[in-house]
Formats: sequence, C-alpha cells, structure tokens
Amino acid sequence: MHLIVIGGPTASGKTSIATSLAQQLNADVISADSRQVYRGLDLGTGKDLKEFTKFNPPIRHHLIDILDVEGVYSLIQFQQDCYRVLKELAEKGLGRKERKEKSIGRSDVAVMVGGSGMYVESVLRRYRIANVPENPEYRATLLEKSHEDLEHELRVNDPEQAARTDLSSRKRIVRALEIWDYAQSGRVPFSALPELDFSSTLFVTLWDRAELRIRINLRLEDRLRSGMVEEVSGLLKRGVKADRLRLLGMEYREITDYLAGVKTYDTMVEDLRHQIHLLAKRQETYFRGMEKRGVPVHWLRKGDGAEAILKVLSMMGLSFA
Repeated sequence: MHLIVIGGPTASGKTSIATSLAQQLNADVISADSRQVYRGLDLGTGKDLKEFTKFNPPIRHHLIDILDVEGVYSLIQFQQDCYRVLKELAEKGLGRKERKEKSIGRSDVAVMVGGSGMYVESVLRRYRIANVPENPEYRATLLEKSHEDLEHELRVNDPEQAARTDLSSRKRIVRALEIWDYAQSGRVPFSALPELDFSSTLFVTLWDRAELRIRINLRLEDRLRSGMVEEVSGLLKRGVKADRLRLLGMEYREITDYLAGVKTYDTMVEDLRHQIHLLAKRQETYFRGMEKRGVPVHWLRKGDGAEAILKVLSMMGLSFA
C-alpha cells in the first residue's frame, strides 16, 4: 500500500487536488483534519464535500463526520483510525489487474489530505503516542517558565522525544514534558504501530503569501454568505454548549462570541480573517518543520495538480496506472 499525502495551509486547494487525483486513480481519500471528524461542523471547518460529490460516482472518503460534536477526538484516536482504514482498504480493495468495478476502490494506493500537520506526521512517522492524561498542576508550573527553559528541560530529560517534537511550539514542548513526567511513575501506554506495511509520499501546497491571503479572504466571505453564522446558531439551538463550541476552533469561537453580543459582526469578521491568516502561516511552518525533521516534501506550486503529482511519482518509479 502506498499513501499519497497532500498537505498545506487552509484555502490552498488541497481537497480539490486530492479528489481529482483520487478520481484518476480510483482511490479512496482519508481526511487528516482535526475538526472535520465532527458531524455538524461543516462550513466552519471547510469540509468542501462538494469536491467529493462532483464526480460520478462520488469519491469515497474516510474520517469525516464520524463523531458527534460533544465528543472529543484525539491525536492517538486519529492515528489508530487511519491505520485501521488503510488496513481495510488493503484487504478489501481491488488490485491493479482486477480493478474494473468503479464502486470498489483499490488496494495498492490511497490519498490522504488535510492541514493538520501533526495528524499527518503521526501517521507517516509511525509515532508511538503516549495515552497520558493532562496534569493541570504540573502544566501550571511549566507555563511559568520561558520557552528557552522549557526546550532545554526537554532536551536534557528526554532527548529522543525532543528530536520528535516541534520545538517552535511552546504548547507541544509542555505536552512532551508532561508525558515525560508521567513516565517517571511507571509504564506509559503507547499507541500500537500499524499492522500494515505501507510507504508514503508527501506533497504540500505552497502559495505566494499575498495570493494566499486573497484566497483566504474570498473563501471566508463565501462561507459567511453560505450560512456559517447560521450553522453556529443552529448548533447552539440544538443544545451544544457555548463553551464547547469555543473549543472547536476560531470560527466557532468568534461566531459564538458575536451571537452572544460580545462583539459586533464587523469586528468578528475582521478578527476571524486575521486569525485564519495566522493559522495558514502556522500550517506552512509546520510542514516546513516536517521537512527539517526528515520527512521528504514535494512542494506543489500555483497551477500544480493531480498531473504534477503523478509525474513526480512516475519519476520516483511509482506507477498506479
């Protein structure tokens, strides 16, 4: 099984490329998005389901709409779910020679797409993820320290974990130290490695920063016109707590505050636009960090699509005709 991964910042056209590629290969798509797993979070998470249904038959997809919004979905759950899906595809899909029925996918290749870099990296690098609960008291002591002191502490206490951690993120350093501290008390339960042996190739969309900002602004306007505020209002009327919505990302936090009268509509839109720009920058930084941590990245420039990916794969000796 070979996994073709398409990552990149929000509004960079990842899903369109992924579905076009999947259609050409008759492959399934696995979503690597930390919020699209939730049912009812559609416009706010940018599910772009129309990209899957514009083909006949529609593109088969996985790990979208699998959990109620009240549930909690973690990195370790995603990793294990992804490995499960890959194993099922390998066992149930069709091989190259026998692939005739378009309603059934293939067993030798799948496509993953998403902007949650940590989700992607956990799968590609086969991380053993510690199933460790948060320790509020220990976290409080760590958060009193500087970024530099935290990084030094992690390097000294657990150099192996430090090598796998995005050290530009204070939050992730704190989590790594929390896991290290928990491990001092005894055995730490880790996620299971995949039973399926698979290879992978990572492609990441890369846009000029100014052009991406324009795309983000246009996409936000389209989502608002399409009813993103009404989506959040409907969730609140359904009984989803405001505090829960605020934890589900900037769109749900900002719109919930607007509906609660905390800020005006125009202020909400401007704050949201600014935060999405920052998110895109963080996403691009994360994927660049993956490259520095040893994951080969093939960058997709403006205009590159499925054909560019297939060309790269062919040059690597990988053919999925």
